Amino acid sequence: MAPGERPMAGGDEPVRGPVRPSGLLDVLGVASVVLDTDGRIVLWSPQAEELFGYPAHEALGEYAARIMVHEQHLDLVVKLFADVMETGEGWAGAFPIRRKDGSTRLVEFRNMRLLDDQGDVYALGLCADQSTVRQVERDVALSTRTIAQAPVGLAVLDTELRYVSVNPALAELNGLPAEAHLGHMPHELMLDTEAARTVEAALRAVLRTGEPVVNRRVVGRTRAHPDVDHFWSVSLYRLEDTAGTVLGVAGMAVDITEQHQAAVAAETARRRLALIADASTRIGTTLELDRTASELADVAVPELADVAAVDLLDAVVEGRRSTLGPAQAAVIRALAVRSAQDTGALEAADPPGHIAHYGPDRLVTECVRTGDPVMVAHVREEDLPRIARSPEAALQLGRAGLHSYLAVPLIARGEVLGALDLKRIHNPLPFSEDDLLLARELAARAAIQIDNARWYQNARDTALTLQRSMLPSHPPVTGGLEVASRYQPAGAGAEVGGDWFDVIPLEGAKTALVVGDVMGSGIEAATTMGRLRTATHTLASLDLEPTRLLEHLDKITDGLDHSIATCVYAVHDPELRQCRIANAGHLPPVRVRPGRPPELLELPTGAPLGVGGVAFSTTTVDLVPGDQLVFYTDGLVETRQHPLDERLDALLALLDDPERPLQECCDLLLRTLHRPENSDDVALLIARVLTPA
Repeated sequence: MAPGERPMAGGDEPVRGPVRPSGLLDVLGVASVVLDTDGRIVLWSPQAEELFGYPAHEALGEYAARIMVHEQHLDLVVKLFADVMETGEGWAGAFPIRRKDGSTRLVEFRNMRLLDDQGDVYALGLCADQSTVRQVERDVALSTRTIAQAPVGLAVLDTELRYVSVNPALAELNGLPAEAHLGHMPHELMLDTEAARTVEAALRAVLRTGEPVVNRRVVGRTRAHPDVDHFWSVSLYRLEDTAGTVLGVAGMAVDITEQHQAAVAAETARRRLALIADASTRIGTTLELDRTASELADVAVPELADVAAVDLLDAVVEGRRSTLGPAQAAVIRALAVRSAQDTGALEAADPPGHIAHYGPDRLVTECVRTGDPVMVAHVREEDLPRIARSPEAALQLGRAGLHSYLAVPLIARGEVLGALDLKRIHNPLPFSEDDLLLARELAARAAIQIDNARWYQNARDTALTLQRSMLPSHPPVTGGLEVASRYQPAGAGAEVGGDWFDVIPLEGAKTALVVGDVMGSGIEAATTMGRLRTATHTLASLDLEPTRLLEHLDKITDGLDHSIATCVYAVHDPELRQCRIANAGHLPPVRVRPGRPPELLELPTGAPLGVGGVAFSTTTVDLVPGDQLVFYTDGLVETRQHPLDERLDALLALLDDPERPLQECCDLLLRTLHRPENSDDVALLIARVLTPA
């Protein structure tokens, strides 16, 4: 036997070693007493010593009635003894006894006549404390009733993994009578071979190690429900007697199919909500029509469909309203197609940019004409021509295994723009009503973004005008500084950003110089920028130290819907010929001095505004007439193709001429460094210290 293993009950070899309490008789403490025909004690067990208090040498040879029976029942017991010896019929009953120490105890008796091989007659008495007997009886009754009426399946298996006991719940769960289980192993009764292997492997492990298995999920089918997968929570425990001998395994199985289905439904609902939330952040990240359509297709695959296509009515793309009559074909422009896997269904779809005429009988035409979704949960061969763009495409869809189809209209502001076309091939489930609701939600959210994108180009110039109007118009000379600035919007496909600069005259001929960048884009970023610019003006008028001003801006930003912004705030004092600068996570300014190479100022970077809890610090920089400070946002130097250090070196190289006019310098920097494909705005501010008049 390996170390740590327990002896198995029912094995080939007897269990050897000292005898220890190991069973029900030991729990009961049954005492054995043998009497001769005269009623004298001839055998006295150790349990009798414990029960009655007399050691064997005091009890043997004595009349049993004298030391075993309470005096008030002496006559009755003597008569009962005589009846047993005369008739051979046993009796049972409970009598109080007087122990050696004088105490009284109620004892259960079982008496019967014995006959040895010589023909001599004896009487056997079995005795046990009545309170112990009653407790065991109650425990057994409770266990029996609990097991029989338990709503969960319970079973006991021996060391060979054969059923020895099965309760009604497990019998009903397995679809077999309880007696049909007995003597069989689980794999002989279970329909699902894989589930049987899983259960028996767990049973053997529990037998071998003694480590219980708790709430292990098992899936399979039973004879009661051979066509339905069930889910069970199975717990297994090794059974041992008090001596440590392994008796078998107890198993408990709880049918959690309903809970599993509820959990699956909840998880599906959670994933659908997550998909909608994901769509809210992923669809409409730009105002490019093709990009927005691609984002919608990306969200739909593979969570909702194996193949997704976004198609718009061509008139809508051109900026015209479109209405279709019952007999009219739909002129549709494909904007995006996505597939979860490389299948023939992708080849059957219209490629992006392609314009196709769909006849009035096609399902996508019906969808955009009526503004109602069209769902074919189970696609038949005769449905394919109404789904595909051509007979060839219908054959490709059939070969690919298209089995479920859904088209949902894209409707914005009461106008049908096009359709979201969804197909299932690898996903075995057909489209359901829940899928339809999800698709309509995605389409509704995306349609607004698509509608916005198609009108964006016409509105972009107006938006840029608004953005420029929010930036300051400052005099070229103020507070002993010559100042030049530029604002460069992002590429044509990007939204208005949150970059800004400011030149703020202060008391004592001082000047505040500000450059900042609100992370993100669109109206929210522009709005946050406007608020921060207004707050900076107000705080600057209080003549606060740069660090104190940034601390106030940090608190303001933290309250603006979790916005984050970077900012450099500098105060130039012409009398002290100094500039005090504080930085909030922004790129460092450049100092340009005649006769010296340009340098990035070594400023503590600080944390962006809105992060909170990080202290800012102020750095004092000496400035003499002719010196320049160049402030900029990251859109000027950051690209995806080049390291930032390389781009900063390029910036310094362009600032090699301190005498260059500031306006020319601004144009040079933008022309050379800003890339047309850059999706970020640029704010640029250059200040040169003038010689006092």
